[in-house]
Amino acid sequence: VQLQASGGGLVQPGGSLRLSCTASGFSFRGYAIGWFRQAPGKGREGVSCISSSGGRNFYSTSVKGRFTVSRENAKDTVYLQMNSLKPEDTATYYCARFSGSHPIAGTWANPSLYESWGQGTQLTVSS
Repeated sequence: VQLQASGGGLVQPGGSLRLSCTASGFSFRGYAIGWFRQAPGKGREGVSCISSSGGRNFYSTSVKGRFTVSRENAKDTVYLQMNSLKPEDTATYYCARFSGSHPIAGTWANPSLYESWGQGTQLTVSS
């Protein structure tokens, strides 16, 4: 099982960026995928999660309305479109495979429910 996050970089406040998470080694369309982030000196924070079919999405309150998660099962890839970026969005972003096809509401941001983690990609929002 492998997941690889990519697409990070340096963006000015108010800018946009799209992260990608490409998976391999398992039946991608059978699992929900989550995005987490970790800023220096802080714990890992759940950002978003998308169900296996893409029919249900979850967002943290800090990104809701600014970030959009999507997936292309034919490409084994999940995307995180990030708009109206703020300096507080600066962090290393990780994608992870959930332990099932869709999380029960209220559980999607629990890191212990994710089985496999990819290497992160760094996002820096700064002028």
